[in-house]
Amino acid sequence: MAHNFEPVAISTKEDFKLGGPVKWCAGCGGHAVLSTVMNVLPETGIDKDDVVFVSGIGCSSRFPYYINTYGFHSLHGRANPIASGIKASNPNLSVWIVTGDGDSMAIGGNHFIHLIRRNINVNILLFNNKIYGLTKGQYSPTTPKGSVTKTSPDGTIENAFKPGELTMGAQGTFFARTVDSDPKMMKKVFKAAAEHKGTSVVEILLNCVIFANQVHKDITGKDVREDHQIFLEEGKPMIFGKDRNQGLMMRCNKMEKVTIGENGVTEDDLIVHDPQDADDSNHYRLVRMELPEFPVAMGVIRAIDSTVFESALFDQVEHARKETKIKNMDDLLHSGNVFESKG
Repeated sequence: MAHNFEPVAISTKEDFKLGGPVKWCAGCGGHAVLSTVMNVLPETGIDKDDVVFVSGIGCSSRFPYYINTYGFHSLHGRANPIASGIKASNPNLSVWIVTGDGDSMAIGGNHFIHLIRRNINVNILLFNNKIYGLTKGQYSPTTPKGSVTKTSPDGTIENAFKPGELTMGAQGTFFARTVDSDPKMMKKVFKAAAEHKGTSVVEILLNCVIFANQVHKDITGKDVREDHQIFLEEGKPMIFGKDRNQGLMMRCNKMEKVTIGENGVTEDDLIVHDPQDADDSNHYRLVRMELPEFPVAMGVIRAIDSTVFESALFDQVEHARKETKIKNMDDLLHSGNVFESKG
């Protein structure tokens, strides 16, 4: 007998749009991130009904209200354990966590590092505007030391977190960095994050027009971005600069910024990017690079294979079900391993 099956509809960007207003400030980088995510999701091949966005508290955490998927707006800093529970309950779902530098690195810092070390197959989009935006301009864990804010009128005296360094320290398997002003770069990075098996962390250098306007201008400004950013591509030498004549090479076990053609330096001398290198030494160097000594690394910096938490969890559950003699409550009550009161 012939069977007629309904063809599976391919999702488009329009399928992920909602009719209501997006209540971020005009000029907020969140608008560009939202649009790019809507462009990426149809290319993942995942049905819209299998996508979940989870957020904590903050400007970034309004994200689930602005996209037509399942969503969960949780508590401050608690998006990661909730997303972990969702993924452990249904590993087939595509789970995305949208968070900010305050939500994830301060009150949610403990959840952040443990989610990463477990390598649960979720995607973290970390909006880093280096300030608390929703609560009106207090300094955050990524605010540069010395910055004057509402809660540091004489300049903050705390050392700032580097999200990439923290991810690496938690044994992260995927870390990437991008900017809100470059949709093409964001799309490449988000797609790579979605394809990674394990926890992907994407730091998005995002502008807050109200409380930290132009905080990333030395990196993202049109007049400097080609010289102050290096976009990393797997298997390609580390080249950057307006004239594409700057590069990174190793000399005496140290990374150096060099000019191609000077002092005998050729393209063959440059480091070739390998995000899958099990030796994470260069990955650490790349996430730590800062202006003015080095350009800021963009793109996928680290992407290695490792055990995925929920896969291992379900393997253990299946093994336990096969091996145990106790199949139901009656078996348990008659197993002999029960407590009897002597009173």
